[in-house]
Amino acid sequence: MQAEIEKFIGKLRQSLAENSFVKLTLGNYKGGDVHLQKISVRAVETRKGVRLAFQSRFDTRDVVKNFDPEAAVERAAEHLQNGFRSAHLFTTTSDFQLTIGKKRARLTASKPTFPNKPSASHDREKKDLVDPTAYYLKALGITTDDSRIRADQRDKWKQINKFVEVLASLIENSALKDKANLRIVDMGSGKGYLTFALYDYLTKSSPPYEGGVAEALRGRGGSLRTLQIKGIEQRKDLVASCNDIARASGFDGLNFLRGNIADTDLADIDILITLHACDTATDDALFKGIGANAEIIVAAPCCHREIKKQMKPPELLSGILKHPVMLERTAETVTDGIRSMLLESKGYKTKMFEFVATEHTPKNNLLVATRVGSPHVNKGSFDDKIAQIEAIKAEFGIRHQRLAELLENRDKGVKTYDA
Repeated sequence: MQAEIEKFIGKLRQSLAENSFVKLTLGNYKGGDVHLQKISVRAVETRKGVRLAFQSRFDTRDVVKNFDPEAAVERAAEHLQNGFRSAHLFTTTSDFQLTIGKKRARLTASKPTFPNKPSASHDREKKDLVDPTAYYLKALGITTDDSRIRADQRDKWKQINKFVEVLASLIENSALKDKANLRIVDMGSGKGYLTFALYDYLTKSSPPYEGGVAEALRGRGGSLRTLQIKGIEQRKDLVASCNDIARASGFDGLNFLRGNIADTDLADIDILITLHACDTATDDALFKGIGANAEIIVAAPCCHREIKKQMKPPELLSGILKHPVMLERTAETVTDGIRSMLLESKGYKTKMFEFVATEHTPKNNLLVATRVGSPHVNKGSFDDKIAQIEAIKAEFGIRHQRLAELLENRDKGVKTYDA
């Protein structure tokens, strides 16, 4: 086994020395990092000369680090010793495939996929997941008539593409990947930018959608057998406008309904989305998603007035939280942390990460929850979670938290809504 790995690393070192290296991919990861999926390596031009950029793909983000050629070879060798079970080296003369089994490894060679080297420009344009020629982007004012991104909409364009990337990855790595009928609800859909883009991505097979996640989510006929997305929005004019654009785009499975989050009844949905629902409206949406047994819940919390009004800083933090800006940030952290823990108490695995950079939007955290079980499976651990939440509330003098009270009343069989 070790001999084959060393031969593969030798081929990598040789390709760099001969300037025939094109790219390297490492996959079939079986190591200790549960979030790491694969690594792609390509050559880039930097001020210090040619470097190899290692792009590590995690569940919801990519991390890129550059190494000089010799350090890159050592890095690749370490990865093959620590969890990656397959590697594919592309050169202009040959392709090399390394497969590592439990007892032995196998190295094979084949004709080159890339007889010519690609550009090593470090600023190579990233391929967007959303088709800029789509009609709905023009109708929503994101693009011009000739499909160019409007200068004042570039931040929104980045947000749309990042949202599609996150949702596609979540679906691909969940129980929904092979599900024939997907049902998605976007609560507080607004103008529908993200809703339209997600529907378009999950149903189209033309460029730039071919390959990768989008292709994996479609059936043999080229599209999902059933995809239903509903946008819930209070403003009548936005509902009418979005429905007109959906029909003009031929998006038969996308519909917008007038209503508010608290009064909307949900049942048997796969994915719940709620972005920038103000203050406790985020709690209402999370509660609805839990009650509907959604496999995936995605929220971008907005405003945190409920907790901020109640917070009494612990004595130890009084000198820090006397500043209003620090109190506000702490209220956001505590609120979303409690929401995350409450989701975990109901059988979800949660993640909180930066959605887009702060220069694009000040409200940039995304809370993602994927259902992994039931609170009754391991009741002790879930009881511990509730005890932790109560301790946090007591520490900051918090008497009421909307989602906690909704869940507690539901579990007691008490009617919860007077929103």
